[in-house]
Amino acid sequence: MRLHAATLNRVDLYMRGGGAGITHQLPHILGVDGAGVVDEVDAGEALLAPGQRVLLHPGLSCGRCEFCLRGDDVLCTRYQILGEQRDGTLAQSISVPARNVLPLPDGWSFAEGAALGVNHLTAWRMLVTQARLQPWETVLIFGIGGGVSLAGLQIAKALGARAIVTSRHADKLERARALGADHVIDSSREDIAKAALAATGGRGVDVVFENVGEAVWAHAMKSLVRGGRLVTCGATSGDQPGADLRRLFIRQLKVLGSTMGTVAELHQLLAFCQRHGLRPVIERTFALHDVHAALSLLESGRQFGKTALTID
Repeated sequence: MRLHAATLNRVDLYMRGGGAGITHQLPHILGVDGAGVVDEVDAGEALLAPGQRVLLHPGLSCGRCEFCLRGDDVLCTRYQILGEQRDGTLAQSISVPARNVLPLPDGWSFAEGAALGVNHLTAWRMLVTQARLQPWETVLIFGIGGGVSLAGLQIAKALGARAIVTSRHADKLERARALGADHVIDSSREDIAKAALAATGGRGVDVVFENVGEAVWAHAMKSLVRGGRLVTCGATSGDQPGADLRRLFIRQLKVLGSTMGTVAELHQLLAFCQRHGLRPVIERTFALHDVHAALSLLESGRQFGKTALTID
């Protein structure tokens, strides 16, 4: 396919810094997600055609291991992700299996389509598949403004749940309110756990949506109702928090890990977005040759939503 847009993710910063622990070879093309136009298909391909506007699922699986055979391809023993183990989407063209390509909804920009394949897919698996968030429940979302957290807010509200969000930036909290956040916590001056308990009448939240790691782990655990669920997909502030085992077993809490999502989940997410009118928030768009400025913006943490790249 001919790529027309990609969006940046935290892993792009990690790979730029060396990608320790991720098997790859140099030179290496960054970029996990993307959208564009089908350029060429194998003979016999019935669902895709040249000229069709499409978006990518960035995970490539073997299709044969026990996890692929049961439909959980994201757990594939030979799983590879574009921009990590494989050359990625910050390029003019890319070749992928046909099953990894989905039609772009009418009226969507290429940048919106690209953004769906990582942040929104990750948030969907976290909230819907893993945490099983229900409409009558409350979710606490850390670090609003980042791509995954913002996607989590959008999905949680579309599901009908109550959402509490945190940030150190007052402007991001106000923008989150405009997107439907029911309660905001300024983590620069408030104790997050105490504020979350106060916002729930002392009960605690049903689900914690977390991708920060060590810096917020204690607050996350203390914010949960008895029997609550914590779902995590990242550890940008460190990956060795205190376990707080007594709280874990006495309150019978559940800790759930999550990464990316399956091809089937991306199809479900796409249908959900079209049904609810949900679209990714694109903060700013750069040309591909300005990728270093785009990465610097992502690294600064100032963005609210996705940083996109247009590819000529």
